[in-house]
Amino acid sequence: MKLNEIADNHGARKKPMRIGRGIGSGMGKTGGRGGKGQTARSGVRIKGFEGGQMPLHRRLPKRGFNNIFAIEFNEVNLGRLQQAIDAGKLDAKATIDVAVLVNAGVLRRVKGGIRLLGGGEIKAKLTLEVWGASKSAVAAVEKAGGSVKILRPPAEQGAGETVA
Repeated sequence: MKLNEIADNHGARKKPMRIGRGIGSGMGKTGGRGGKGQTARSGVRIKGFEGGQMPLHRRLPKRGFNNIFAIEFNEVNLGRLQQAIDAGKLDAKATIDVAVLVNAGVLRRVKGGIRLLGGGEIKAKLTLEVWGASKSAVAAVEKAGGSVKILRPPAEQGAGETVA
């Protein structure tokens, strides 16, 4: 057998339909594009057009907005921290912040910081540095003998107020 003798099985490859090659081909005249008009032309096609009626996407009301200043946080439950400590990924004696959790594999990326949530149980005495924390999470950590430091800056003064 030679390379130039290798051939596909009969019927394995189908020839593409030749469009616009006469009435006998079954794809002649309009070539599968239907009648005349905009849809028969190349390039132009009306997507949301409803024959002059107000289109659905313009009939429905606009709602909401995307806040470009919103900060996306990693949400971490206390139970997840306890799992990482039990597995030996985290050192309970060290200060735990975003970088430590990413290095330990608890979080995938830093994002805007950590928001500590109170789901699960914590037994270890931890020192945490987080952007925000729920009241139940802070209470549970302090009950276990640890502490939570909130890194979030204080709320900014209003535009009309002056600081004395």
